[in-house]
Parts: sequence; C-alpha cells; structure tokens
Amino acid sequence: MENDDYFEDEEFSPIRSLLGLLTFSTILPINVFTSIEYMTKLTWCWPFLHIFIGILAAVCGYVSIEFLHLNSFFTAAIVYAFLMIITGYNHLDGVMDMADGVMVHGPPEKKIRIMKDPSVGAGGVATLFLVASLTIAGLYSILDYNFILGIIICEMTAKTSLLTTALLSKPLTPGIGSYFMKETNVSNYLVSILIIAVIALLLGNFVGLMGVMGAIVSGLLIAVIARRNFVLANGDVLGMSNEVGRLFSLLFMSVALFYL
Repeated sequence: MENDDYFEDEEFSPIRSLLGLLTFSTILPINVFTSIEYMTKLTWCWPFLHIFIGILAAVCGYVSIEFLHLNSFFTAAIVYAFLMIITGYNHLDGVMDMADGVMVHGPPEKKIRIMKDPSVGAGGVATLFLVASLTIAGLYSILDYNFILGIIICEMTAKTSLLTTALLSKPLTPGIGSYFMKETNVSNYLVSILIIAVIALLLGNFVGLMGVMGAIVSGLLIAVIARRNFVLANGDVLGMSNEVGRLFSLLFMSVALFYL
C-alpha cells in the first residue's frame, strides 16, 4: 500500500472514499486510493463496511465446522486468524504500543513518547497475547452456543468501539488517527449506532444488541484510559479500541447467550 496516495488532492467521491476506507483497513485487492481527508469524512460508515469482512469470517467458520468437522475451539482460532490476516494485522501494533505507554510510569509526555517508540516492551507483548487469547475464547463461546452470526456482529461492532473512542478523544496531531477523530461527531456517530443496532437486532435479537452495547462500553473504557494516561489520543489508541471492542462484543454476547 502506498500511503502517500492517500494524500493526493482530488474531488470528493463517496463511493471512492468508501472503497478507499476498505482498502485502508483490509488486504482485499480493491486498490482504490483517495486523500486521507476525503476518506475519513465517511468514518461513521466504517462498521458497515466490516459487515462484509464479518460475513467472510462467518463463512470461514461455517466451512470449518460443517465441512472440515473441526471443533469449536479450533474453528474459533481459525476465524480469529482469518480476521487478523484479512485486516492486515492493522490494529495489533496499536494494542502493543498503547499498552506500553500505559504501563510506563511518568507524565503524559513520557507515556506518549513510549507509545510512539517503534520498539515493543513486555507490556505490549503480554497485552496482545491477552487480547488475542480472550478473543479466541469469546469466539469459541459463541460458537459453542451455535451463534455463528455473532462473528459478523463482533467484527462490525469492533469499528463501533473505535468510533466511540474517536468521538470521546482529543486528537494527537499530526497523525492519521487525528483525521478519524476530527470527522467523528455526535450526529454521524448516533446515525451509525442506530443503523448498527438495527442490523445487530436483525442478526441476533437481544444478543446482537448486547454485542453493540459491549462495543460501546469498550470504546468508552479505552477513551477514559487514554485520556488519563495521554490526555490526547492517536491511531494506536483507536487500534486498541478496535481489538478490545471485538472482545467486549463477544463477552457481552456470551453472557446474553447463557441467560437466554
């Protein structure tokens, strides 16, 4: 991916911008590039784009269970690996970088410096392991309840968590993450949440709505942690929110499935 292409000056095109956003966040061979300013104007649509990614992951899970006859745990690991690969491991560095910044003692300036350091510490590696293993456990849980549509919901709402953090955070500039935060406002966020809630309701009734709630709680939590540690937020914080959002969505759906 040629990142410089995102900053080319061009006329705004909604379709091109949506495809550019999908190009930015996946390894799908779309290869549609647009300026970062125009692409991020449709940040509130990001969860809708990842419905498609969730469908692909759900198909992967269905094939693993129904045709390969793998158990739920093995299928959960394969689905998680599929999601990480198709999204180009896009947010995993954010998980590690933010974790390193949070773990170090000192003022926000020092924490930000550590977060932006290209090297990875023990805190970052351990946090990535915890988030990954708990996400696989969450996928295993919903698959154990035969709720394969939960895969679509958790991938879709991972971006809802990211939007929640973007809405509640002050951007650290310069940086690509600041563009996403500046373009996320209360009105387009509420529209996005409303549409996502309807889709989740259609896919999973009350369980689907709980998945949305889990993502919102995750986004709020990451925003609070970022503000307390860094004051400002960047792309690493949004990346952490995405990955933890998927996890919290699975957690809330698993609890709802148990009680229903």
